[in-house]
Amino acid sequence: MRGELIRILSSVEEKANELKLEGYEPDLVLVGRKAYEFIKAQVNEEFGGEDEVSELSGLKVRILEELEEDAVVLDTKALGYLPGGARRFKVVK
Repeated sequence: MRGELIRILSSVEEKANELKLEGYEPDLVLVGRKAYEFIKAQVNEEFGGEDEVSELSGLKVRILEELEEDAVVLDTKALGYLPGGARRFKVVK
Protein backbone atom coordinates (compact mmCIF):
# COMPACT_ATOMS: atom_id res chain seq x y z
CA MET A 1 0.00 0.00 0.00
CA ARG A 2 3.04 2.28 0.09
CA GLY A 3 2.29 3.17 -3.53
CA GLU A 4 -1.10 4.62 -2.54
CA LEU A 5 0.46 6.88 0.07
CA ILE A 6 3.07 8.06 -2.44
CA ARG A 7 0.31 8.72 -5.00
CA ILE A 8 -1.67 10.82 -2.51
CA LEU A 9 1.35 12.83 -1.36
CA SER A 10 2.39 13.37 -4.99
CA SER A 11 -1.11 14.64 -5.81
CA VAL A 12 -1.04 17.07 -2.89
CA GLU A 13 2.37 18.39 -3.96
CA GLU A 14 1.36 18.58 -7.63
CA LYS A 15 -1.79 20.59 -6.86
CA ALA A 16 0.11 22.84 -4.43
CA ASN A 17 2.77 23.51 -7.08
CA GLU A 18 0.09 24.33 -9.68
CA LEU A 19 -1.34 26.90 -7.29
CA LYS A 20 2.09 28.35 -6.52
CA LEU A 21 2.78 28.79 -10.23
CA GLU A 22 -0.41 30.85 -10.44
CA GLY A 23 0.70 33.08 -7.57
CA TYR A 24 -1.26 31.44 -4.75
CA GLU A 25 0.08 30.27 -1.40
CA PRO A 26 -1.57 26.93 -0.62
CA ASP A 27 -1.92 26.32 3.10
CA LEU A 28 -4.72 23.77 3.60
CA VAL A 29 -5.91 20.38 2.37
CA LEU A 30 -9.62 19.71 2.82
CA VAL A 31 -10.43 16.00 2.69
CA GLY A 32 -13.70 14.10 2.70
CA ARG A 33 -14.38 11.64 5.51
CA LYS A 34 -13.80 8.56 3.31
CA ALA A 35 -10.63 10.11 1.91
CA TYR A 36 -9.38 10.95 5.42
CA GLU A 37 -9.97 7.41 6.69
CA PHE A 38 -8.17 6.03 3.63
CA ILE A 39 -5.19 8.36 4.13
CA LYS A 40 -5.08 7.63 7.86
CA ALA A 41 -5.04 3.87 7.19
CA GLN A 42 -2.18 4.29 4.69
CA VAL A 43 -0.12 6.41 7.09
CA ASN A 44 -0.70 4.09 10.05
CA GLU A 45 0.14 1.03 7.96
CA GLU A 46 3.36 2.63 6.78
CA PHE A 47 4.48 4.08 10.12
CA GLY A 48 2.53 1.99 12.65
CA GLY A 49 0.25 3.25 15.39
CA GLU A 50 -3.17 4.82 15.30
CA ASP A 51 -2.22 8.47 14.94
CA GLU A 52 -4.44 11.13 13.43
CA VAL A 53 -3.26 12.85 10.25
CA SER A 54 -2.96 16.59 10.77
CA GLU A 55 -0.59 17.47 7.93
CA LEU A 56 0.20 16.33 4.38
CA SER A 57 3.27 17.65 2.56
CA GLY A 58 3.51 20.53 5.00
CA LEU A 59 -0.13 21.61 4.61
CA LYS A 60 -2.72 21.45 7.39
CA VAL A 61 -5.47 18.85 6.97
CA ARG A 62 -9.14 19.45 7.75
CA ILE A 63 -12.13 17.19 7.14
CA LEU A 64 -15.07 18.37 5.05
CA GLU A 65 -17.68 15.60 4.94
CA GLU A 66 -19.16 16.71 1.61
CA LEU A 67 -15.96 15.93 -0.29
CA GLU A 68 -16.38 12.20 0.48
CA GLU A 69 -13.55 10.47 -1.45
CA ASP A 70 -11.87 13.65 -2.74
CA ALA A 71 -9.51 16.29 -1.42
CA VAL A 72 -8.91 19.94 -2.22
CA VAL A 73 -5.62 21.82 -1.88
CA LEU A 74 -6.31 25.51 -1.39
CA ASP A 75 -5.07 28.95 -0.46
CA THR A 76 -7.40 30.08 2.33
CA LYS A 77 -6.43 33.74 1.88
CA ALA A 78 -7.56 33.75 -1.76
CA LEU A 79 -10.92 32.03 -1.31
CA GLY A 80 -13.77 34.37 -2.04
CA TYR A 81 -11.48 37.10 -3.35
CA LEU A 82 -9.95 35.64 -6.48
CA PRO A 83 -11.13 33.05 -8.98
CA GLY A 84 -9.16 29.85 -8.56
CA GLY A 85 -7.06 29.27 -5.49
CA ALA A 86 -8.12 25.63 -5.13
CA ARG A 87 -7.41 22.30 -6.85
CA ARG A 88 -9.47 19.14 -6.31
CA PHE A 89 -8.30 15.55 -6.77
CA LYS A 90 -9.53 12.00 -6.18
CA VAL A 91 -8.05 10.20 -3.15
CA VAL A 92 -10.01 6.93 -3.15
CA LYS A 93 -10.11 5.34 -6.60
